[in-house]
Amino acid sequence: MGITQSKRLDQARRLRRVQTPAEARLWSGLRDRRLQNHKFTRQYPIGPYTVDFLCREARLVVEVDGVTHSTDEEIAYDDRRSAYLELQGYRILRILNDDIYRRFDDVMDMILLALEGTVSHAQ
Repeated sequence: MGITQSKRLDQARRLRRVQTPAEARLWSGLRDRRLQNHKFTRQYPIGPYTVDFLCREARLVVEVDGVTHSTDEEIAYDDRRSAYLELQGYRILRILNDDIYRRFDDVMDMILLALEGTVSHAQ
């Protein structure tokens, strides 16, 4: 394993330890195959990026977006990141922190629809 890959894994491990409250809430519904037996991992490195949640079998990335995704620079970064992930064959579902707190059941339903291929992108 090269230094770069080692650094990516270290970063993913660190992110797992310091997850945001919204990520922790969503993880409570995704972990241990709680969402209709779909297996998710969290803070998973894909190429130069680390995704919040990944269902490898469905090739679905679930990203939790808070206020740190609102500036022009951050939006451009997210667009580059999404383009890279899509080129690798992943679908990306973006969930807002506020939706996780206020509409958790709807968020879980949206993820299920994305897993089924009914929904591919969301804001």
